[in-house]
Amino acid sequence: MIKRADEQSVEAVARLLRLVLRTSLPFLPQLHTPDEDIWFVRNVMFAQCEVWVAGANRVDGFIAFRDGWIDHLYVRPGQQRQGIGKALLGRATKAHASLRLWTFQKNTAAIGFYLAHGFCEIERTDGSRNEEREPDILFGWERA
Repeated sequence: MIKRADEQSVEAVARLLRLVLRTSLPFLPQLHTPDEDIWFVRNVMFAQCEVWVAGANRVDGFIAFRDGWIDHLYVRPGQQRQGIGKALLGRATKAHASLRLWTFQKNTAAIGFYLAHGFCEIERTDGSRNEEREPDILFGWERA
């Protein structure tokens, strides 16, 4: 089940963001507290993006996108490779004719996912422009 996120989803999205970052991307530094995560989700992510969540009784995945950009796409460990990410990505690709996103160079699972869904690499950086200071890749997608 995929639905548009609302204020009641903020804490669940923040908890899932923290879980995925800690378990699937352990190479990233822990820069924020759980309370800061909730503040970010409520005051930045939900304020600037269209946010969709997947899951029946809990949030198993979410996507946050805005005009031309996917800012976040995360799926609960253990629920990955079951179509949740593809379904969430479909919300963004239906809404926009072209999209860009950043992912970390070490996130090989995400790189494979985006390449399999028609994204192309645009640029690689040394990470000096992101908060984590981790080398990343800019990807782009355009509707055929």
